[in-house]
Amino acid sequence: MDPHFIFNSLNAIHHYILTTSTDMASLYLTRFARLMRLMISNFNKEWVTLQEDLEALELYIQLEQLRFDQQFSYQVRIVQDVNSHSTLIPPLIIQPYVQYVIWHRLLMRPEKTGGRLVVHIGKDDNRLYIQLEDNGIQASELLDDIGERQAAGIDIAAERLYMMSEKYQMKAGIQAQQLFDETRRPNGNRLTISMEHMLSRHMPLAV
Repeated sequence: MDPHFIFNSLNAIHHYILTTSTDMASLYLTRFARLMRLMISNFNKEWVTLQEDLEALELYIQLEQLRFDQQFSYQVRIVQDVNSHSTLIPPLIIQPYVQYVIWHRLLMRPEKTGGRLVVHIGKDDNRLYIQLEDNGIQASELLDDIGERQAAGIDIAAERLYMMSEKYQMKAGIQAQQLFDETRRPNGNRLTISMEHMLSRHMPLAV
């Protein structure tokens, strides 16, 4: 979790208090407190359920929506054959990439409304995939023109995923691609995180 996100969230709460937006301040503070509790709880775990990770992820996205005045919308879609309560994933893997999408694609759109983020989670045979699709600015390379703090967050997430992949033979991968409309004009981006589908009843053993 980027420290600047924490500081910015506290500043946003302070702003709502000063502008007498007590309902917004209360909403922001409640969600922020829940997110911090989940982040601290999951920080030292190797595995969490997909449900737990998505709860923290949605709280993060909702806080960014409030802070940036609803410049973007989001959806989380889970296919029926993925049980979020029994599926296990390493924690804190998805959020840094979502943060990148929000800060460096959606908020960089010339239009200040209409941004869209879709988190799609599915399964192909015995592989779990998590796709992030957005209609933000075109990004030819994932780490183009981003600051050191953001690059560090993505690097840490990728390194942690690959370490877990080696330890548990998950065969994890990360792939970024450009999306195009029917006239072959760029109209969005897709990032796919894939790994072996791990279930709590088949908890893997380290090798």
